[in-house]
Amino acid sequence: MARLFMKKASTAELETFYPIRPECQEDVPKTRFKLRAGKTLSARRWKAAFSQDGRLDIASVLRRIQRGGVHPSIKGVVWEFLLGCYDPNSTFEERNFLRQRRREQYRTWKVECQKMVPIIGSGKFVTTPIVANDGKLMEESKNDSMRDNGSMPTSSLNSDKKVIQWKLSLHQIGLDVVRTDRALVFYESEANQAKLWDVLSVYAWLDNDIGYVQGMNDICSPMVVLLDDEADAFWCFERAMRRLTPAFVLKQRENFRCSSSSIGVQAQLCTLSQIIKAIDPKLHQHLEDLDGGEYLFAFRMLMVLFRREFSFVDALYLWELMWAMEYNPNIFSLHEGATFGAGSATGTAPEVDDKVLKQCGKFERKSVKTGSSERHSALAVFLVASVLETKNKKLLKEAKGLDDVVQILGGITGNLDAKKACNEALKIHKKYLSKTQKT
Repeated sequence: MARLFMKKASTAELETFYPIRPECQEDVPKTRFKLRAGKTLSARRWKAAFSQDGRLDIASVLRRIQRGGVHPSIKGVVWEFLLGCYDPNSTFEERNFLRQRRREQYRTWKVECQKMVPIIGSGKFVTTPIVANDGKLMEESKNDSMRDNGSMPTSSLNSDKKVIQWKLSLHQIGLDVVRTDRALVFYESEANQAKLWDVLSVYAWLDNDIGYVQGMNDICSPMVVLLDDEADAFWCFERAMRRLTPAFVLKQRENFRCSSSSIGVQAQLCTLSQIIKAIDPKLHQHLEDLDGGEYLFAFRMLMVLFRREFSFVDALYLWELMWAMEYNPNIFSLHEGATFGAGSATGTAPEVDDKVLKQCGKFERKSVKTGSSERHSALAVFLVASVLETKNKKLLKEAKGLDDVVQILGGITGNLDAKKACNEALKIHKKYLSKTQKT
């Protein structure tokens, strides 16, 4: 009876942090994550993991997260460490200084954007184009077109291409914001939607290589929900994007070719193909026969890290499990030395000794030991492999074409257990390494 009460209390507590709009209750995937005393990283455990001057015992934190996730009350601040915003070996004073510096930097960038588009920072956002392709305000452009018989206005020839491109993207960001996590009560507020729009708009202005690409909204939304300060949400998103940048570059260019400087989703799909071929040659051959050997049906899962396959709560749980398992304490110094928007730092990664190895997540530890820590060998790829393995029999028996593959994989929505999926991914990783090392 007590256990049942605790289970209900756990679910009710989660609902107070991420309430769902009543009319959307039946449409959202079922949440499987439960707060578990003694396993979930609690606020008390989190506080106890810091030394008197603020240095974090990251190894104990990772163990706890890998056992039971993070309590919603501290999720945002824990994520900042998992994503490399802060060095676990820094002090409270050092982090406060860095936090203030970053907030000031974000405010400066936001003011820069406001000067070009005043609606930024106003609590409002746009969903219709504010400029035409010539860079002029929509109304001005129409009038010029009528006067000049459609010829390009002279002034626009001198316009900054970057500014025009950025302004052209703002309404698309707005359209995506409206569609983002709309089942959450949080996004009933236009001010909260505008906060997401502001973060994405500022990011799009700063990232010269990518700008904005659909899907970024799904990655950014949890940061805006979890972190009260908009600047903190921005930096958390920026760090998350460093992990995913190559994927978005390829998506934006609408091709799946690897270049010498980018190894995004295509490389991950190639790795996925190699994994399935090694651990389940029969399934791989079947997918090849269906003309699915490039594994493009898995693109979305990798692109937005399973956001569509899980409930909001379970997606957050999955992410923190993955980030904890992939964690390397050198991530802060590696990112801090990189230029903004770059996929990785230009410098070389610090060497990993035994002390550092103990502070790595279980997936990263194994990867470092075997020397296979390339980005396209990320845990997410093994996670997709674990999903394919759970659907092995169904795929072999029922999939007669790629549409069937997509439909069968679509059936996992709301039916995946994040913890089990990660554990299966680790087993597949171990199995794959043993097979490839033999050959």
